[in-house]
Amino acid sequence: MDSITAQSETRELQLAQPWRERWFPNNEWVLVLVILVECAVFSITGSNFLSTSNAFEISRLSVEIGLLALVLTPIIVSGGIDLSVGSMMGLAAVVLGGLWRDAHLPIAVAALIALCIGAVGGSLNALMISVFRFPPLIVTLGTFSLFRGVAEGLTRGIENYSGFSSRFLSLGQGYVGGIVPTQLFILIVAIGASAWWLHRTIYGRSLYAIGFSAEGARYAGIPVGFRLAVVYILSGLVSSLAAIIYVAHLGQAKSDAGTGYELMAITAVVLGGTSIFGGRGTILGTVLGLFAIVILQNGLRLSAQPAELAGILTGALLVGTILADRASREWHRRKLLSPSLSAGVAQTDVSSHEEEFEVRNSQVAILSAVILIAALIVAGSNWLSTRSLRPEVKTSDPAAVGPKAADRKPVIAMMPKAKGDPYFVSCKQGADEAAKELGVELPVGWSD
Repeated sequence: MDSITAQSETRELQLAQPWRERWFPNNEWVLVLVILVECAVFSITGSNFLSTSNAFEISRLSVEIGLLALVLTPIIVSGGIDLSVGSMMGLAAVVLGGLWRDAHLPIAVAALIALCIGAVGGSLNALMISVFRFPPLIVTLGTFSLFRGVAEGLTRGIENYSGFSSRFLSLGQGYVGGIVPTQLFILIVAIGASAWWLHRTIYGRSLYAIGFSAEGARYAGIPVGFRLAVVYILSGLVSSLAAIIYVAHLGQAKSDAGTGYELMAITAVVLGGTSIFGGRGTILGTVLGLFAIVILQNGLRLSAQPAELAGILTGALLVGTILADRASREWHRRKLLSPSLSAGVAQTDVSSHEEEFEVRNSQVAILSAVILIAALIVAGSNWLSTRSLRPEVKTSDPAAVGPKAADRKPVIAMMPKAKGDPYFVSCKQGADEAAKELGVELPVGWSD
């Protein structure tokens, strides 16, 4: 009877909460507003942004990073981190390509072995973190270099596996019904499974207790080491799954697959309200953070904006969301500490608990601000360096300038590989001169 009464009282307290706190416990509604604003802006500035095909293209671009973000959410909730997921993608990709092309294994068998490689890599992280209790940041930073180094060693950094069968490529390039990307169904299943596992099972909920206090969780009888080991093994496994989809999407496997994906995935998780110190986070927030980033990148491309702007605005979005979350929690704290409450001890406990999160969020905000400033400096220096090399096109006919000109110039796109490499900068300068001679427009998009 006591347990039934306690459950009914808990249910009544949950129903008494405002709808916003029940549905968006970590202020995920802020990201909903951000996504709506992005869609409104890019629908005006972008070409065909609101089309159905572009909506599904956004979902296609979200799959690989989305899988990484989903598997990183329980890891960060538990107070850990995994920086090796992108490198594991590169290793699994070249293993898949090498076994298929050089060992002549069926693509299904090669994919299965690639998944096993991911599980082994995750087990290495799990062993050092859960058994030897090394800091996750240090461990995964080491395996980040290890996995990428092994991938480059297997391919000498130049091998590129391609020529996969059309049946395999349909996993990343095909459509169901001629409109829905095939890999979108994998992401939907992963979202549902992750939400159920993290929020509806005892196993998932115990990760929140570990994130709040690992020692306290041990005293409560939770097998902390085993449960941390499972999430890190799962991380390696899902990273290999993302690599398989990545190879099917691009049609090639190379050692630099997944470069930078770990940072984008972590950004999506933190942007969704998950505390980097553990104990707080939702799958809903991660999904909203993911789409906020992908929609931003897609809209900037369709609006013909510089590629550097995506990193700058992502940093600004991260800082703004954290500050909005902090302001909301400050308002909620003041509301709880109103004179109408008579439990003084409870007030002190709530105040200290909320103050702890304020300090943590402020630290994240400072870190994000530093990243934003660094991105501005790099983007500004790159813009100045490339602008100094770009020849000025002079014309005496004002009507020939702008999109309303009667005779539109032919447009030839160019994408050099590396922005800071003098060789590619010289290539771009020569292309600009040739474009001027031929009278064509030459938009340039750097690949990294």
